[in-house]
Amino acid sequence: MLARIKSLGIQGIDGFPVTVECDVTNGLPSFEIVGLPDTAVKESKERVRLAIKNSGFQFPLGRITVNLAPADIKKEGPLYDLPIAIGILTATEQLDPESTKNGAFLGELSLSGEIKGVRGLTPMLISARDEKIETCYISPENEKEASFITGVTAYIPKNLQELARFFRNEISLNIAEPKIFDEFIKTAPVGTDFKYIKGQKTARLAAQISAAGGHNLILIGPPGAGKTMIAKAIPTILPTITFEEALESTKIHSVAGTLENGGILTTRPFRAPHHTTSMAALSGGGNKAKPGEVSLAHNGVLFLDELPEYNRNALEALRQPLEDGVITVSRVQQSAKYPANFMLIASMNPCPCGNYGSKTNRCVCTQGQIQKYLSKISGPLLDRIDLQVEVDAVTYEELTETELGEDSNSIRQRVEQAREIQRARFKGTGIYCNAQMNDEMIKKYCALDKQSQVLLETAFKNLKMSARGYNRVLKVARTIADLNKQENISPRDITLAISFRNLDRKYWQ
Repeated sequence: MLARIKSLGIQGIDGFPVTVECDVTNGLPSFEIVGLPDTAVKESKERVRLAIKNSGFQFPLGRITVNLAPADIKKEGPLYDLPIAIGILTATEQLDPESTKNGAFLGELSLSGEIKGVRGLTPMLISARDEKIETCYISPENEKEASFITGVTAYIPKNLQELARFFRNEISLNIAEPKIFDEFIKTAPVGTDFKYIKGQKTARLAAQISAAGGHNLILIGPPGAGKTMIAKAIPTILPTITFEEALESTKIHSVAGTLENGGILTTRPFRAPHHTTSMAALSGGGNKAKPGEVSLAHNGVLFLDELPEYNRNALEALRQPLEDGVITVSRVQQSAKYPANFMLIASMNPCPCGNYGSKTNRCVCTQGQIQKYLSKISGPLLDRIDLQVEVDAVTYEELTETELGEDSNSIRQRVEQAREIQRARFKGTGIYCNAQMNDEMIKKYCALDKQSQVLLETAFKNLKMSARGYNRVLKVARTIADLNKQENISPRDITLAISFRNLDRKYWQ
């Protein structure tokens, strides 16, 4: 008898429908799986056989053929264990075909028949909803993840035997209870409060502008100046993640297997890979083109400490996502496009000894050593960083100051107000902040008066800006105006935005 069971698969971070066809016929005992299965899918034969036997069912002795359709798309992972087992039980009439024909099945099976969790459930449930599949059967390990997806009823069987009893109307199954996202948002992200950061007035302002507009930021200064501390404090002033953004990021983390127990991200991601991180780990890749750190930081922050110490090729791979907000990962077995719309926060020393340009310490590096060190970061990559800020060593007077600075909560309120202005401005466009504006939007929302045009023209010529640098100055100026609740960009906003491009001239020209 032939049985058709619904399931789903993952391609990149998007789900797609899969039909598991199981046919059991007379003949020499065999078990074949076709339809471009990977090794994990091929190994499901033994898991399924023992799970069926240990759950009290009869495993057929005939010829078993399983086809995973569509047959031209690679099927990965152990998630097909459950639909294959259900297909065999249906084909051998141990389960009623009418009871198994409508829902989709997703789960790995242990040898005892227990249903285990799988990666990528969020995008697969979204795909099920789009395909008008109203019912899914998943593992209890995936229950929290399913609770935030509307339009699909997720049943939670513990094992194969319990699922079979449900189809026979002997018991009822638990359902993933729908949860309201706003009730789970964490309002106090973990990080250093800005009130404990001593001095660094300019860097603190730049961090606020960066958070308000989603702009990239680089901090250059000597060791111990507080660059890393400022970077780690930025999550405490970022605006609250929206449900749409959380769902986008959760899809990526679900596919990568880095999703925590909450089932959905409730704060913006903050990723800080070590400088020994490989190009594949940073940009994505491996044999199966999995998402990398740039995608795991989507809608959040990617922090690269000691930027020149990273592999040059890995840094150059950042160009596409910094410009387009997506990254294409092509490997032998698969090619995938992942979202990678993140804020890049980077820090570095100005030279090998760290004291070049310092007001308090003398640099001992030669000009050749300085240029060799700085040349590890290409001009095109630096051009994609909106805010370039010098920080100097903290003085003793600043360090011993008893009065605390402005706290993160106060700064965050201003950032939230600026982001609310931007959300209203870009409503319905799929854009959430000024840093994401395209050329048409820049022309529409970044109009300048005569005085501002003169200022920007002078800076463009003196600093030898590129067209990209010109646009980024306008975006930063728009964010400064939003922080000040101004409808139009003022000359003061342009001047401040230009001041954050001075490192182009000082270090790289």
